[in-house]
Amino acid sequence: MLEFILCIIIILSAILALIQKDLFKAAILTGFSAAALAVLFQVLLAPDVALTQAIVGAAIVPVFIALAVKKTQRSDS
Repeated sequence: MLEFILCIIIILSAILALIQKDLFKAAILTGFSAAALAVLFQVLLAPDVALTQAIVGAAIVPVFIALAVKKTQRSDS
């Protein structure tokens, strides 16, 4: 039952990340989806995959996306 709830959370947060206009919110939702996926891997007894997903998917990738968005924003002046 917990696996199905986590799958629904992962799918919904990924869809919400895709339809966001604000790219910072999309980066946060991408990290949230990856964190839920890491929890799912832990529930499915794959701790090595869960740890890698938590580090890379939930921490590094959203930070890189946010930094890229910040570096490429246009000024309104």
